[in-house]
Amino acid sequence: MQLFSSKSILNKFRVNILKLILVVIILIGLLCVINLIGVEDIKGNIESLGLLAPLAIFILRFTSVIIPALPSTAYSLLAGGIFGFKQGIVIICLSDLFSCSISFFISRYYGREIAKKLIGNRFMDKVEKISRKHLENNFFLMTGFLMTGLFDFVSYAIGLTKTPWRKFAPALIISILLSNPPVVALGAGLLQGSKVILVIALFCIFLLALISSKLRRTNAL
Repeated sequence: MQLFSSKSILNKFRVNILKLILVVIILIGLLCVINLIGVEDIKGNIESLGLLAPLAIFILRFTSVIIPALPSTAYSLLAGGIFGFKQGIVIICLSDLFSCSISFFISRYYGREIAKKLIGNRFMDKVEKISRKHLENNFFLMTGFLMTGLFDFVSYAIGLTKTPWRKFAPALIISILLSNPPVVALGAGLLQGSKVILVIALFCIFLLALISSKLRRTNAL
């Protein structure tokens, strides 16, 4: 029994290391592209699009939350890198607020079957596993889960419980305001070349990763 437990811990550790390596590769690739094209050229092309550019990032992020199989973190980096921290954080936070709320209400009013069609059988198992954790009884635990990379699944999962919207909304807002700024700041730091912003953003992301890892380990997710 102990052997299986050790193997499980080792496998999770390997997965986390691979994820970290993937993030580093993506960041290096992004830096290479930025240096190749040029910061001013990128900003000039984006500004020429007007409102279409922020709207596109909003929609992409929104869709990636409603359909959790799609990647979402990349859009936070893009928002910060393209629009700067202030505008980027507004776009991402608003997108998350609307998309997570809709995910909650899809589960609440249309039930498991509609949610399953949107996210698939494989991810529905994850949603149901989270919904059985009785997050509705612990506001801080619910907020903590919404701060992790599982926030899209958590929104669907909480909708399947009896948690009222008035309890879910504050937890969602707090989680959005705490978890989004570091990633958007990282994107802004990459494009602006600010070492201070990069260091602070990476430190905050590291703390969020520790919280996420602790929650998953404690609740066996």
